[in-house]
Amino acid sequence: MDEQKKPADGEEGLSFRLMTLEDIPEVLEVEREAFTVPWTEEAFHNELKLNHFARYMIMEYEGRTVGYAGMWTIVDEAHVTNIALLEQYRGRKWGDRLLTELMKTAAYMGMEKMTLEVRVSNHVAQRLYIKKGFKPAGVRKGYYSDNQEDALIMWADLPPYREDDGEEGSQRLS
Repeated sequence: MDEQKKPADGEEGLSFRLMTLEDIPEVLEVEREAFTVPWTEEAFHNELKLNHFARYMIMEYEGRTVGYAGMWTIVDEAHVTNIALLEQYRGRKWGDRLLTELMKTAAYMGMEKMTLEVRVSNHVAQRLYIKKGFKPAGVRKGYYSDNQEDALIMWADLPPYREDDGEEGSQRLS
C-alpha cells in the first residue's frame, strides 16, 4: 500500500501514516502537551517494538507531526490507547479525522468493536466519541493517576470494512 493517505478537500497537506521509531521525539512533544501524565520514550519504544497487539498512526500536516493515535487489537476488539493533537491544531475537526482513520483501520483489520476510556470531566472528547458512535458503558473509579479522576468507559460497534471506504493512497496499519 502507499505510504500516506491523501487529504480530503480543504485539508491540503494533511496525511496519515504508520508510526515509526523515528517519530517518537515528535510524538513525545504531542504527548507532553496533551496529557498531564505523558507516556515515556521507553513506553513508545516498547509499544512499537515489543507489543504485537499495538498499532499506531501519525497525523502530519505539511510534513510535521501534529497528532497521533494508537490502539491495541485483540481478537475482534480494538482498545484505543492514545489519541492526541497539538493544541494549535485543535478546533479544526482534525481529532474527528484522526479517530475516523483509526476506526477505519480497525475495521480493515477485522475488528468489530472499539473501546476507550475518557476522563469524566473531558466533555469535548466525550462529544466527539458520541458523534462517532461510542456509548457510555461504565466507569473506572480513580483511573487517572494524576488526580484519581474517574474514567468513562465507552464502546462503539465498527461497521464492516468495505473496500470502497478506503480512499486511494491510504495505508492501513495491518
